[in-house]
Amino acid sequence: MTSDVEGNAERDVTAAIADFAGSLPTAEVPDTVIERAKIHILDSLGLALAGSVSDAARIVREDIVAQGLGGEGSVIIGTALSAPPRFAAFANATAVHADNFDDTTPQVRADRTGGIHASGAVLPVVLALGQSCGASGGEILRAYLAGVEVASRLNHTIAARHYGDGFHTTGTMNVFGAAIAAAVLKGLCRAETVNAIGIAASHASGIRRNFGTMAEVLHPAQAAQAGITAVDLAARGLTAAGDALHGPVGYFAAAAGGYDAAGIVGKLGTPWVFEDPGVWIKPHPNGALTHPGAGCLLALLTEHDVASEQIAGISVKTNHRVLKTLIHHDPADGMQAKFSMEFTLAIVALDRRAGLGEFTTATLNRSDVREMMRKVDYTAYETIGEGYTNVTTLIDVALQDSRTLSGRANHARGSTKSPIGFDEVAEKYRSCAAYSGHPEGRVANIEMVVRKLDELVSVESLLNALVSKG
Repeated sequence: MTSDVEGNAERDVTAAIADFAGSLPTAEVPDTVIERAKIHILDSLGLALAGSVSDAARIVREDIVAQGLGGEGSVIIGTALSAPPRFAAFANATAVHADNFDDTTPQVRADRTGGIHASGAVLPVVLALGQSCGASGGEILRAYLAGVEVASRLNHTIAARHYGDGFHTTGTMNVFGAAIAAAVLKGLCRAETVNAIGIAASHASGIRRNFGTMAEVLHPAQAAQAGITAVDLAARGLTAAGDALHGPVGYFAAAAGGYDAAGIVGKLGTPWVFEDPGVWIKPHPNGALTHPGAGCLLALLTEHDVASEQIAGISVKTNHRVLKTLIHHDPADGMQAKFSMEFTLAIVALDRRAGLGEFTTATLNRSDVREMMRKVDYTAYETIGEGYTNVTTLIDVALQDSRTLSGRANHARGSTKSPIGFDEVAEKYRSCAAYSGHPEGRVANIEMVVRKLDELVSVESLLNALVSKG
């Protein structure tokens, strides 16, 4: 980890980001990256529809209306409401993350934990601003890619202490990704972009202690709103320190004690994070760190045709960082259950699925679920074995007949090692849309438009399909 030395280009993270943003409008973006971006945009739109019926999204919309802001502006997905872009982005980002079902850019080092849900903050920004400035589908895609790239690479750059001590990068690093996405769409000059980054540095926030609460749902939302605010103010001439992110007593120093500039300088778009390390799509609407274990358990039970009543106990081991992140070992409600390894494995063992209908307080309080949770023993392993990743999970299922079934998962379905394509994501999208009750005709139209997003002269048709009948 380093502290910045003024004028050292190899360590000037702010300059690297500003230069990247400025070069993006004419940069060559591989077709494979564009196609991958469409997959994640469709995934996120499905989540926005599903999340629009959540309590958190409802409360946010009610507050927007109470402030007199629920009138003209950009679409609030799944409703007939509109609001000024920064507030529409806040509402839509809340909806995308409401069910903790949104994609994750992982860490690149096995000794670090803490991926980032970048799409959930960045996509609402580019949709809201894209509508207000009449952007094309190609412009939306480029701004989206820029924001996800910057937020993800910053999460690889900031010192591990940041996440380890309790910050949630989906709130903190996404502020910068949201700001860059907005800066690209609004065509900020280099000096304005540098100022926007500095302004964003005074907005970045979000703590992991709120995992399993409505407050955590707001982390990408506040990042989206703050990113647009930073860009709007910078465009009007508000200034900030040029090294507020990476300089002495800047954000990296204050919130993490350091950074590794090699995680971002020279790496923005070379390759894109959608290429390496990839961005993971979630198979379940909860904390991604449970997913390798859930998949491993399901595979064991399916392969050996094990009924739930045959299970005497389930032992699960992860590294200690994952154990410290999944803090709810005896969850009190459906939201806390999303950050509970015990609940996740219990519902997989009983129902052989873990979808939107399972992560509820009613399901958590089923007697059979509580009984199965008591059979789950979750601990950390002490020794890192050969080939372990930062999410490697070990599962042992003890059966009533004294047999033990053992498995290991280094990745989850939807990760770079086991990717999900457009058609499979489309199934997830349609399921999420059905969960929200969005009109079927509009659901089909959204999917069709996203498939051709880079060809659209305007994204108005997409935004119109995301509105409910009111």
